Amino acid sequence: MNICHKILFEWIGFKEIVSEPMPQKYIIALAPHTSNWDFIIGIMYCRAKGLACNFMMKKEWFFWPLGTIMRRLGGIPVYRDKSRGTTDIIAEQARTMDYFRLCITPEGTRKPNAEWKKGFYYIALKAQLPILLYGLDYRHKLIQCTRTFIPTGNVERDIAEIKEYYNEFEGLHPERFRI
Repeated sequence: MNICHKILFEWIGFKEIVSEPMPQKYIIALAPHTSNWDFIIGIMYCRAKGLACNFMMKKEWFFWPLGTIMRRLGGIPVYRDKSRGTTDIIAEQARTMDYFRLCITPEGTRKPNAEWKKGFYYIALKAQLPILLYGLDYRHKLIQCTRTFIPTGNVERDIAEIKEYYNEFEGLHPERFRI
């Protein structure tokens, strides 16, 4: 047992319900995202479970010396100011790699946002990856993944179905979570 496992599951008291297998390539959609603590919990969970998983975060977090730490943790800076074809680039990387594991918070912000970013969906669709739906519930101190979603190409219907899964989860700041 490592220190992250001890802190997350014993000291803080989180539980996990994870019934979905983790293939060699996948996208994790993690919601709700209402606090910077979600990042800390996510990193501790990955370390506790021995998982190597990348994450996307706005480029502003990648300044020196924090940028070096973020990259070592698996961070990929996102440049939101320009259209750079990020989903195409990442989907191509996913197709060519033997292992690809990427966690994205679909809300794209910690503020209330019912208009979720769809990059996670398009990366999964273009690279033909499953989306593991991970919920972070602070009320029940629960990390849960009981559903894998395969994108169909019907974006609006698929996003509505994904959002429905997250109805039961309560973020650290519930008033910031919008579906």
